[in-house]
Amino acid sequence: MVDIEDQIRKAMEEGKFDDLAGKGKPLKLEEDLLADSDWRLAHHVLKSGGFTLPWLETRQELEKDIQALRDTLALAWDWRKDNLHLPQVEVEWQRVLRDFREKARALNKKIRDYNLQAPLERFQMLPINIEAEIKAITSGG
Repeated sequence: MVDIEDQIRKAMEEGKFDDLAGKGKPLKLEEDLLADSDWRLAHHVLKSGGFTLPWLETRQELEKDIQALRDTLALAWDWRKDNLHLPQVEVEWQRVLRDFREKARALNKKIRDYNLQAPLERFQMLPINIEAEIKAITSGG
């Protein structure tokens, strides 16, 4: 097994970290829960230098996209509840649901692709349960 700490020490001795952004500033030592314990220090050094692992970046983008999709659905549901008196409200709500389902299916494909990149099973993401997401928003839970 590769000893990450020895590799980092060697790189430091060779001056490979001398020009990293944030040099001379205090370290932010918040723990990255996604990083494997053997890789935590290496990941911290990379992150401090403005780098990240591609699969972690993909995961962060997916999480952001999923939250944005949920937020959009919740806003549309609130709008629907507030405008039930309008004649086209149900037609618009059905359009929002079709759009949500389509975008969720596209995100599920990206999640499947991401899961193939994740180095360990514990880093994989569950696909979006589309109908459960709709039910959670529309039932207030």
